[in-house]
Amino acid sequence: MSKNVNIAILGATGAVGKELLELLAERKFPIKNLKLLASPRSAGSTVTFKSQEIIVEAVQDNSFEDVDIVLASAGGSTSKAWAKKAVAAGAVVIDNSSAFRMDDTVPLIVPEINPEAAVNHQGIIANPNCTTILMGVAIYPLHQIQPIKRVVVATYQSASGAGARAMEEAKIQARDILDGKEPKAEILPYPIAFNLFPHNSPLDDQGYCEEEMKMVNETRKIFNSPEIRVSATCVRVPILRAHSETVNIEFEQPFPVEKARELIAAAPGVKLVEDWQSNYFPMPIDATGQDPVLVGRIRQDISHDCGLELWLCGDQIRKGAALNAIQIAELLLDKNLLSVSDSAVSV
Repeated sequence: MSKNVNIAILGATGAVGKELLELLAERKFPIKNLKLLASPRSAGSTVTFKSQEIIVEAVQDNSFEDVDIVLASAGGSTSKAWAKKAVAAGAVVIDNSSAFRMDDTVPLIVPEINPEAAVNHQGIIANPNCTTILMGVAIYPLHQIQPIKRVVVATYQSASGAGARAMEEAKIQARDILDGKEPKAEILPYPIAFNLFPHNSPLDDQGYCEEEMKMVNETRKIFNSPEIRVSATCVRVPILRAHSETVNIEFEQPFPVEKARELIAAAPGVKLVEDWQSNYFPMPIDATGQDPVLVGRIRQDISHDCGLELWLCGDQIRKGAALNAIQIAELLLDKNLLSVSDSAVSV
């Protein structure tokens, strides 16, 4: 990545925006100019990047002039309002919202799984949902060897999935409960401290919530396997940061457990964490602030000869959002795919 590029972060003051800034510095991303964009409410505030104070600007029609890459993390409605304007100005948008994920013209990318999809971008690339990313990097190494027939997943999603304000609310609720006070819920619909509840996204006619259907539909698109059957149950839990998932995988034929461990241990973006003697496996406290998805407790499903089970934890803000977006940006630079006209290049 020798070419320095102009970067804009849309949603720079949010939890993911702040993580994007940290990762851009940490990974020495080749930045020529950096522009920080947010709502008018946050405009005028300052953010430190590499010891430099940068003023946050209110996003407007001319915000994307001379910008090469927009890292968008301000929510679906904001992305719908500004992404196409950014593309029209000549930028490539890497969008962290759900606005474009299931658009047939927009690649949905996890670089460890389907980097070749970037070739076909038309100015917008979608970052998958956090739970889908974490599960995908863990199970795709197995899918490459023996196609997965069915996945049943339960997620344990931290407060970070609802943003920085939800994380702060969880802390306040915990203090209130310990002080004998009634906890108040404003960001999430119910108290999250010392509590858990099914994910609060809208329910469909089948009783599945929006978060669960994201895992179903996005997994099929990323794996390019519309035949995979996926069932998800998503739960919000009283953890500040890092999501966990229990995953049951069914194949057409038995899959040796040792082979699965070997493949996962060698896979990019994954770290095998298993100490069977000590009963020590991935935990959110260990995954927090870490790039890889921690995977362990890989075992034979005793109810099905062709089934495996595993447990994983991953930092929702990092690999589940900001890191994946930056990896996509690095991919675009590595393969000279910044402009739509360059998109015939082979990955």
